[in-house]
Amino acid sequence: MKRRSFLRGLAAIPLISSALRYLPTSVRASLESSTVQRTRPSDPSWPTAASWEKLKRQVGGQLIPVPSPLAPCKDAPASPECAARIEEMRNPFFIGEQAGGTQTSGWLDGWISAPSAYAVVGRQTDDVVAAVNFARENNLRLVVKGGGHSYQGTSNAADSLLIWTKEMNQITLHDSFVAEGCAGTLPRQAVTIEAGARWLPTYNVVTTKAGRYVQGGGCATVGVAGLIQSGGFGSFSKNYGMAAASLLQAEIVTADGKVLIANASTNPDLFWALKGGGGGSLGVVTKVTLATYELPAFFGRVGGVIKANSGAAFRNLIGAFMRFYQETLFNPHWGESVSFQADNTLQLNMAFQGFDRAQAEAAWMPFLGFLAASPGDFLLAEPPNFHAIPARHYWDPEYRKKFLPKSVVVDNRPGASPENISWASNQLEVNIFIFGYESIWLPATLLEQQDRFADTLFAGTRHYEVQLHFNKGLAGAPEDRIAAARDTAINPAVLDAFALAIIAGGDPHTAPGLPDHEPNLAAGRKTAIAITAAADELRSIVPAAGAYVSESNFFDKSWQQSFWGPNYPRLQAVKTKYDPTGLFFVHHGVGSEEWSADGFTRLT
Repeated sequence: MKRRSFLRGLAAIPLISSALRYLPTSVRASLESSTVQRTRPSDPSWPTAASWEKLKRQVGGQLIPVPSPLAPCKDAPASPECAARIEEMRNPFFIGEQAGGTQTSGWLDGWISAPSAYAVVGRQTDDVVAAVNFARENNLRLVVKGGGHSYQGTSNAADSLLIWTKEMNQITLHDSFVAEGCAGTLPRQAVTIEAGARWLPTYNVVTTKAGRYVQGGGCATVGVAGLIQSGGFGSFSKNYGMAAASLLQAEIVTADGKVLIANASTNPDLFWALKGGGGGSLGVVTKVTLATYELPAFFGRVGGVIKANSGAAFRNLIGAFMRFYQETLFNPHWGESVSFQADNTLQLNMAFQGFDRAQAEAAWMPFLGFLAASPGDFLLAEPPNFHAIPARHYWDPEYRKKFLPKSVVVDNRPGASPENISWASNQLEVNIFIFGYESIWLPATLLEQQDRFADTLFAGTRHYEVQLHFNKGLAGAPEDRIAAARDTAINPAVLDAFALAIIAGGDPHTAPGLPDHEPNLAAGRKTAIAITAAADELRSIVPAAGAYVSESNFFDKSWQQSFWGPNYPRLQAVKTKYDPTGLFFVHHGVGSEEWSADGFTRLT
């Protein structure tokens, strides 16, 4: 079959769940004709034009049809308009401004970004209530999108009604916040953030302007609400903990159209579930209030590329770095990642807090001494470099553009906000088509098995690049941050993990189904096989490892255990209580096993 024809066909039909696909024909027909089937535009029960018009009036005119961002290319793929649109799709801010835009274009054999039929552009909580009620009353597939960064494709679905929260982006600081109904609680410095806000503007308000810290995500264009519901890690989580663990209160619209407050005293079961239970499954979060913290003097980075001249030398390099990590970097000062690559290269992308540059350099002297002692084995392709800047300027767009211009990509569109910057290191993730993705929590006990662990890492790199994200494991964090994370819904494996291993690959800046811009599927299948093989090496020594819901395998058959472990039954109970009919559905979300893969047919 021709690749182009295959992709067009894949994009044109909804994905079918494997469970439904293999049922007997008579049973499948019975299911599909039953009353537990959501309505599509082609169905007689689809809302009338008058019904849609009524909803439009309810939401102040903010109901819009949703075109594909690639509409200019549909009929004229060779046109200048199409070429211009392809270039625009390299800009994460442009994608974020499209109702049908998603920062990831799809996943090999999994999903392809598809626009909803209509979108309610929510500007206030009442708009979200109206959209939820309309979807429930008309039996519609409902989708919620903030930043649109879901690797799993949860922020888009064909034939759906989209609640798009991008206009709900107010950020409000509090000097003395007490959650509703929690009168006996000590006041906290905090920030309330609406669901459509992204992390860079949030950091700019909290850190640049107010000199405080809020634990959020690393990528500048990720939405706030989605990250909180999935757990949330940033560069400095090894010191400040998970973003979800800083949640003090949330406002959420549930399936019955009610606006609920969730905190430690009011709807505490729902509050717990929102802290890491996954976005889009329990309701529409409209705002969150997070604790803020004292800012250190400096934030900094360590970068570099070290090339080993042989496989044996690379194995020694892996072992030396992991020993160095255990002895020097396994503490709240250090975060971010290293990459062990298949070409015998070690890439450094570490972050630090609470040190100045001289202190950071001093910490690395033992490892640099190891490299210097074996010049025949190692080449410093990019000698380790150290940068420390006043913490208040870490997310300051003007400071970055003036003093660290290579660290960011600027949104240069006419009229774009001067605050629109994104990390240069994230550019390859924009409009990427994923071939494979695995994440594995690595318990700190592996650091006591240095030779075995280094051998396993080396074996993994013979298949594909293995990244270790140290800030995405809480072992080594302060005890109070670990205790706060224990009171969340995320898999408790994170508490004992010193890092999250990520093994992933894809084809950036591609458009499935668009001539001359399709992802390379043949190469993608080879990549997917290699990623699985590398992950299998790690799982050979961590056979029951958990995975991080936001960064995980689309095809994980044990996702309930991987994402939430022993917390899943409790999450199911919360889902049943607040969404008994399953209005809210996302791939591999709580309760999704009761539905077909596209979320249109109830299976149980």
